[in-house]
Amino acid sequence: MIRIREISLPFDHAPGALAKAAAQKLGLPSVEAGAIRLVRKSIDARKKQRILAVYIVDVEVADEADVLARCAGDGHIEQAPQAGYVTPKYSSTGGKPSPVVAGSGPCGLFAALLLAEAGARPILIERGREVAARVRDVQAFWREGVLNPESNVPFGEGGAGTFSDGKLTTQIKDKSGRVRKILAEMVAAGAPEEILYDARPHIGTDRLVGVVKNLRDTILSLGGQVRFETKLTGLVVRDGRITAAVVNDGETIDTDAVVLAAGHSARDTFAMLHGCGVAMEAKPFSIGVRIEHPQTLIDTAQYGRFAGHPRLGAADYKLVYHSGGGRSAYTFCMCPGGEVIGSSSEPGGVVTNGMSRYARKQPNANSALLVGITPADFGGDGPLAGIAFQRQWEQKAFAAGGSNYFAPAQRVGDFLAGKASSAMGAVRPSYSPGVTPCDLAECLPAFAVKTLRQAIVEMDHKLHGFAMPDAVMTAVESRSSSPVRILRDERLQSLSVKGLYPAGEGAGYAGGIISAAVDGLKVAEAICAGCNSLASA
Repeated sequence: MIRIREISLPFDHAPGALAKAAAQKLGLPSVEAGAIRLVRKSIDARKKQRILAVYIVDVEVADEADVLARCAGDGHIEQAPQAGYVTPKYSSTGGKPSPVVAGSGPCGLFAALLLAEAGARPILIERGREVAARVRDVQAFWREGVLNPESNVPFGEGGAGTFSDGKLTTQIKDKSGRVRKILAEMVAAGAPEEILYDARPHIGTDRLVGVVKNLRDTILSLGGQVRFETKLTGLVVRDGRITAAVVNDGETIDTDAVVLAAGHSARDTFAMLHGCGVAMEAKPFSIGVRIEHPQTLIDTAQYGRFAGHPRLGAADYKLVYHSGGGRSAYTFCMCPGGEVIGSSSEPGGVVTNGMSRYARKQPNANSALLVGITPADFGGDGPLAGIAFQRQWEQKAFAAGGSNYFAPAQRVGDFLAGKASSAMGAVRPSYSPGVTPCDLAECLPAFAVKTLRQAIVEMDHKLHGFAMPDAVMTAVESRSSSPVRILRDERLQSLSVKGLYPAGEGAGYAGGIISAAVDGLKVAEAICAGCNSLASA
């Protein structure tokens, strides 16, 4: 196979244009469409009058050596890499107990999947409910404001990412093949095949539900166990090493390896670990709002006269602002054609997030609009100070919304003018169960309010219409990342408890579905490597 990079075509090109362009690049009279494998497809919309589709492809040719020799001077043509992911093996000699994986978000699911493939027969435990029951609990919260503290957007099978846009983008350079493996496993579990090559892949929450269940079924088919409504509530440690996991405040599961794949909202788990002497530290995170605009506004700003073209779909954006005072604001987890959702996990707190379905057909676009904060802003000491900071503002948002899980909301025009909103305008808020117009200065730190006001004005220069007066801001977005980091060594084990493998978003080592899943693979590999080294000693 020969890899060709940077084939640029009009985004609405004819079906045979890619094969024709590949043949021209290789100096061949033709290339069969079936001989081309898409590696990557992206959209270049920098020039609104000429939007391009940019491809990387692998092409199968009859005489590869001859073609490569003729194209030796073209830096965009090379032999396609052949290496793939190699699944490790787990040595279970001597009656070793099964490793325990705590948490079934992307990190835990893929750690358990790889351990099952390696022959380790893992036990995957999840404090929440299986995904179908969890969907019903979440919908009851959105519809009626009835919160189940153990089954909600942060807690349950699939983790918080199940109720999101299902973005699969990452900055990870995939020399190891881990990212490709994750995407391939998702496709095998029912995700659309385009995620293997799309530069901005997403699944959508409606399809993620089925993918998550199918990944669970694969783990079970390979000899693993999956236990729901099973919370990690303690650790049994002897001579600095894990000997058992305690679940549901009583039952012990003998094990010498625990993958700690708790999500970033597992506050009681963090407190338990801190009480057990597990080394951790407070880490920076962000706080802010969800901002909603009409999707048509975003499409026009990004695609000009081509806005609404079915080949382009709903447009997205990514914006950053750096203030002169050292604060920064940025958009995060942008959801085209999506909705703002309630993501509370504790009684008496309002938390917002964003979600899109696969089709991205809802009338509004939304994104987190966040201000970075550091432990110096928390107003307290110790590794759990960030949790107290989050809780403080979530409770203020709950009160400002009416103490019924309605979210406080404000028109952008009113926010910039420093006055409370009394009603919404042309943009209808999508948050359920509902919003309460107010002044968001009541439920955001003053430094965040100041920075967001500056950022919105500046971001409007980059994306025309961002400061639309009737755009809606809904608070509070406080859980974009974990407020703690559970410290680990070069073997990915806890600094203080051997056999404990902190991993994923909650432990402070990931920032999205793919990066969390990759970290899950890494810790599973580390468990296999440690087991095999002991077996050969």
